[in-house]
Amino acid sequence: MVGHTTQEPLKTQQKCIAIFALLCCFAVLVVLIFSSVDIWGDDEDGITEENCSKDCLIVLVENIPGNLSLPRNSKPNLSLFDGLNTLLDQARRSVEIVSPVWNLNFWNYKIVPAHAKQGQLLFHRLLSLNSRGVKLKIASSQTNSSELKDLAAQEAEINFVNQTAFTRGGLHSSFWIVDRKHIYIGSADMDWRSFSKRKELGVMVYNCSCLALDLHRVFSFYRQLHDRDYIPSIWSKRVTALYGMHGALGLQLNATPATAYVSTSPELFCAKDRTKDVDAIGQVIQSAHTFIFISVTDYLPLVSRSFKGASVTRYWSPIDDVIREAMVLRGVRVRLLISFWKKTHPLTFNFVTSLQSLCVQLHNCSLEVRFFSRKEKKNDNQLPLNHNKYVVTDSAAYIGNHDWVGSDFVKNAGVGLVMKIKTRSTESRVTILDQLKAAYERDWTSRYSKSLQRTIG
Repeated sequence: MVGHTTQEPLKTQQKCIAIFALLCCFAVLVVLIFSSVDIWGDDEDGITEENCSKDCLIVLVENIPGNLSLPRNSKPNLSLFDGLNTLLDQARRSVEIVSPVWNLNFWNYKIVPAHAKQGQLLFHRLLSLNSRGVKLKIASSQTNSSELKDLAAQEAEINFVNQTAFTRGGLHSSFWIVDRKHIYIGSADMDWRSFSKRKELGVMVYNCSCLALDLHRVFSFYRQLHDRDYIPSIWSKRVTALYGMHGALGLQLNATPATAYVSTSPELFCAKDRTKDVDAIGQVIQSAHTFIFISVTDYLPLVSRSFKGASVTRYWSPIDDVIREAMVLRGVRVRLLISFWKKTHPLTFNFVTSLQSLCVQLHNCSLEVRFFSRKEKKNDNQLPLNHNKYVVTDSAAYIGNHDWVGSDFVKNAGVGLVMKIKTRSTESRVTILDQLKAAYERDWTSRYSKSLQRTIG
């Protein structure tokens, strides 16, 4: 009896220790969860998949440098500067911007060129948002930008994404979200050159809170990486993709039935259910029936990595393969417009020549390659640069932030928008695909579009 009596307190003590240990484990788990997941991402202004807007207005925007003479076959598209200003006009609560570069002010000369002034005007409008009660939130990879410091002094929230720590790459993403209702995605950075020297292309999508909500989740993803050098193992559900390649958003684009979704890269940055950029491009190319028109600054299916102090380069096939399959096996007409500039890699010419050689002696195979260059003489500079990054087909389009270089998709952060027209309207309504195709054909037939022989000759 004495032994039994002494065992009871011992068992009770052991139970207490076990319960205490479980409580400690639970507390540690909670701390780990909340240390890797920021709960501020839970507030999405009351916008849900059930009540968000799907009746959207989409507008193609471009920056065409003043000294670039392009044929005008139709009404010019909205300028990039005017498009971004319309977004700021619409802003009532928040403006969220991701840009790898913040260099809107032109400091090189006492007299600022007229087109360079647009960057300064845009910067001053961003500075004034706080006085209007509009919260400015920014994600960038720049840590020493004087412009970001000036914006932070006006209570802008600045989040730093150290892409190098994650993938040894850079942040290439460029997009805006206004009031979780309106968005911009395109090739332009927050750089004065994007409003003066560079030829840029993107889209504004208005009153489209479903799409804006999903893009906001990408922005939240970046914000959660602020000052981190690792990817958290547990993510908030508020960064999970709402739509993707296998579950696109059904919506109206300018009263035309369509589907759309946002893609991202690199793979490490693809939250649950998010489609990779390279897979999105592949889907757009594979859905083409008659034509594929590609406009990019650089085309290079290679990935370069540093290993033990040495640079290792390998062939990167995903996009190259789907182009070959489309033109050789399906007989789809392919046009590839690449920029020719000081950073054009010499192997670019080898790869496009290889693609062209596939169509030799094949009747139902067409691949045309041209290089966009303003260079008229040997000593002439090559500005403005064609900075476009998109592909348009007879049924779909992709507009993104990356050049079509393997290393960009593998190491650098970027965002893309995929749009597919579901049915052609019985009316003669011009769709966003028609507008993209017209912009492409204008560039293709311009005097700056040159064959490989004329480019390197």
